[in-house]
Amino acid sequence: MRQLIGITLLISMLLLAACPASTPAAPEAAPAEAEATATEAPAEEAAAEEPAAEEPAADEAMSDNILPEVDPTELSGDIITAGSSTVFPLAEAMAARFKDEGFSGNITIDSIGSGAGFERFCVAGESDISNASRAIKDSEIESCKAIGRTPIEFRVGTDALAVVVNPANDFLTDASLEELAQIFTAEKWSDVNPDWPAEDILRFIPGTDSGTFDYFVEAVFDQDEEPILAAPNTQLSEDDNVLVQGVEGSPYAIGFFGYAYYEENADRLNILSIEGIEANFDTVEAAEYPLARPLFMYSDASILQEKPQVAAYINFFLTFVNEEIETVGYFPASDEALNGAKEALLAGMGQ
Repeated sequence: MRQLIGITLLISMLLLAACPASTPAAPEAAPAEAEATATEAPAEEAAAEEPAAEEPAADEAMSDNILPEVDPTELSGDIITAGSSTVFPLAEAMAARFKDEGFSGNITIDSIGSGAGFERFCVAGESDISNASRAIKDSEIESCKAIGRTPIEFRVGTDALAVVVNPANDFLTDASLEELAQIFTAEKWSDVNPDWPAEDILRFIPGTDSGTFDYFVEAVFDQDEEPILAAPNTQLSEDDNVLVQGVEGSPYAIGFFGYAYYEENADRLNILSIEGIEANFDTVEAAEYPLARPLFMYSDASILQEKPQVAAYINFFLTFVNEEIETVGYFPASDEALNGAKEALLAGMGQ
């Protein structure tokens, strides 16, 4: 009997030795948690495989092709424009292209200066479009409103105002803005720099109705026109060709006007660099040239809606201006500015 009990104890001890020590079982995931875990992985994999939709880039949202196509052969009627002599060569080129592509109506472009152009548009109400080499003034906006017009601004390009001298001038190739203020008010060249000739400074400048005059006064004289108007030996003209001829006529002459008129007469004039910076596409585009300025057209929503030929002409202008502007002698507006003009046109047309 003792032998049997001993054998039984021995077997029990052997069985206990063969079983590993027990450890608490890991708790099973709750059904909801298990389901969430099962669905998260595929969702994460799908997110990795399919990139999130990107917001459209600003330049894609504001496409260069936002304007409807225009067929000039389907249009007729008159288009009356007036204003800046600086914008005139560009407007002339665009009007010629519009007519070459089939427009059968008449396009009038009067070169009378930005100020006179706004007067005709905002006071007399005689023009459909006002060309300008400066932004419209608050007082001119009020004049427009008085006759039931609300001006819509269209940026069409950029000009580099050219300060030019006679080719025989061998002492001046660059001027600071401070020197320009002295040159356009002093009596003699030697009054500005004793190393320069003791000869009268002969000045040929745009008239006071010109946006070019306004811009120069703003940039060089801090908007005070009295000093330049009081200077001796100063001839003013709204006709830039008269200014070109005046500078060409004397080695002691100086003048300023839009870059296109310099480029057209580059063999007869020398252009100054300003603050050591030459006027060219790169310096104007980078806003480095001190006398770069925007070019504009203005119209009104009621005109655009009542005269489809005017709306179509501005549409055509904004669509193709960059194909013509450098040939004329100016520089393109930024994509942002040009697209803003296109959007303003669509809004003015009620689209």
